[in-house]
Amino acid sequence: MPGTTRKRSVKTGLPPGSLVHIGQRHAERAKILLCEYDESHYREREIHSLGGVLPPPDGTAVAWIHIDGLQEIPLLEQMGNVFGLHPLILEDILNTEQRPKSEDHGDYIYIVLRLFHEDTGGGLIPEQVSMVLGPNWLISLQERKGSLLDPVRERLRNEKGRLRKAGADYLAHALLDAIVDSYFVILDKFGEKIETVEEALVGHPSPATLREIQSLKREIIFLRKSIWPLREMVGGLGRSDSPLIRELSVIYFRDVYDHAVQVIDTIETYRDMLSGMLDIYLSSISNRMNEVMKVLTVIATVFMPLTFLAGIYGMNFKYMPELEWRWGYIALWGLMVVIAVFMLILFRRKKWL
Repeated sequence: MPGTTRKRSVKTGLPPGSLVHIGQRHAERAKILLCEYDESHYREREIHSLGGVLPPPDGTAVAWIHIDGLQEIPLLEQMGNVFGLHPLILEDILNTEQRPKSEDHGDYIYIVLRLFHEDTGGGLIPEQVSMVLGPNWLISLQERKGSLLDPVRERLRNEKGRLRKAGADYLAHALLDAIVDSYFVILDKFGEKIETVEEALVGHPSPATLREIQSLKREIIFLRKSIWPLREMVGGLGRSDSPLIRELSVIYFRDVYDHAVQVIDTIETYRDMLSGMLDIYLSSISNRMNEVMKVLTVIATVFMPLTFLAGIYGMNFKYMPELEWRWGYIALWGLMVVIAVFMLILFRRKKWL
C-alpha cells in the first residue's frame, strides 16, 4: 500500500501547534472552491486566497469552502485567522496520520476521517479528509483533488432536494455519507479478491496464493485500523448537544452511524475469512505433503522384501543351493512379483491406497 508511511520525526522538538505538513505533496498549489447557497440561489467559484472570505452572518446563505492540497502552510494560517481556528486544529489538519475523530470546540466542530483510492495495481492509497463545521459554514480539506464529492456539488447545483434547504450541518452529513458509502465500493472489490483467492486455495494452492493472502490480510488490518474509530466518531455526532447540529439533522448522522457499523462488521468478517484461509492453506500444504509421504512410504515398503531377497542372492558365497538351479532366476522374479502384488492388495484392502 503506497503512501501509508509518513515521516513524523520532522516535528521532533517543536512546540504544540507548530504547523508542519506531514504527508506526501500531491500538488504545487492548493485549489480552493467556494460554494455559497441557500434555498433559491447557488454560486460556485474558484478563489486563490481566503483573505476576502468572511464567515457569513447568521441566518444567511451557507458557505462551503473546499481545499484540495495541504502543502501551503500560509493558506492554513490564513484560514485559522479568518475563522478563528485553534492552532492545534491546524496542526491536526496538516498531520495526515490522524485517526477518525470529532472535537467540539464550541463555535465549531472539527471532524477528520480517511478516504481510500485504488492504485493501478489494485492496492489502497489512504487520504485524510478534514472538516470544520461552523454555524452556517463548512470547510473541507483533502490531500489531493478527487471526484468523490462531485455528486454532493451536483445535488447543490440542482434546486430540488433537501440539501439546498438545510444548513451546514446537513452538508457535513452529506460529505460524511459520501465518504462512508465509498467504503462499500472498496469492500465489494475486496470481497471479489477474496473469492478469487479462495478458488485458487481450494483448487491448487501455491506460494503465490500465500503471498496474495498475506497481502490481503495486511490491507484488511490497515482498513480496520483506519475505519474502526469511525463508529465512535459518527456516534458522537449523532448524540452531540452542540447547537451546530440541529435536531432535524441528528437522525441523518445516526443513519451514517448505521452504515459505519455495517462497514466495520464487513471488515471483521473479511478478516476472519482471511485468517481461516491462511489456516486452510497451511493445512492443505500439510495434507499434500502427507500424501506424498504416504506414496513414498508405500513404495519403500513394497521394495523392502524385494531388496531383502536381492541382497541375499547378491552375496558372493560360492556354495548357494539356488545358484546352480536352472529356473532359479525366473523363480526369484516370480516370488518378487507375488510379494509385491500381495502387499499392494493388502494396502488397498486396508484403504491405505
